[in-house]
Amino acid sequence: MDHRHPVFELRQYKIVKGERDRFMRLFDEAFVDSQEALGMRLYGQFADLDDPDRFVWIRGFDDMAARERTLDAFYAGPVWQARRGEANPLLVDNDNVLLLRPPLEASIPARIDLAREAARAGGAAGSGLLLIHLCYLWKDPADPEDGFARFFEHEVAPALESAGLPVVGSFIPERSPNNFPRLPVREGEKVFVWMTRAADADDWVLRWSACRHSTAWRALDSRWRDAQERAPQILRLRPSVGSALR
Repeated sequence: MDHRHPVFELRQYKIVKGERDRFMRLFDEAFVDSQEALGMRLYGQFADLDDPDRFVWIRGFDDMAARERTLDAFYAGPVWQARRGEANPLLVDNDNVLLLRPPLEASIPARIDLAREAARAGGAAGSGLLLIHLCYLWKDPADPEDGFARFFEHEVAPALESAGLPVVGSFIPERSPNNFPRLPVREGEKVFVWMTRAADADDWVLRWSACRHSTAWRALDSRWRDAQERAPQILRLRPSVGSALR
């Protein structure tokens, strides 16, 4: 298996009740630039609008070898060693992690890098809302006979974007073994992850409703629903002050 492709971690943390804002401030202050200095990419860190104790963040690596190398450097390094005593007591659970990769046939995932760079250059106005959809499938999304990732890019994404919902990224599970076992990941999941953004929660409701009632969506809705084993998890996320994606 060729491991030389970008990989991403989608990390959902449960925070001590009432302490999420404190954790987000600490994260922005101490753990963004310090990870990027080692070669990781921090795409965003967020508060979940539907769970006051959930903190979500996304980081990326050039490939699996870079993941092992940079994680080892960070968690053995001076910043984490100095600040872990502040961070760890605020965490109830940090094991809800998906290790992801771009679909082989998709051009969409590159947009997450473009969106990140535009935001860091000051191109993103306002606080915004990021939406992450975790679609739990009956089959592996990379299955060549099922082709859910291909279906998403060629049929679903155009319908979303026609409704004003840009697809920031789409991802399938990275099947390589976890090469940094100090940080557990959820293995064996048949999940397809995609991201979009809206101006705010009301804007999202209007655009998602318009999309679901469009002629284009009605043509694909049956296949969309039949491919999913259960209802998707939809994360409505407010970016932190220091988040790149917004």
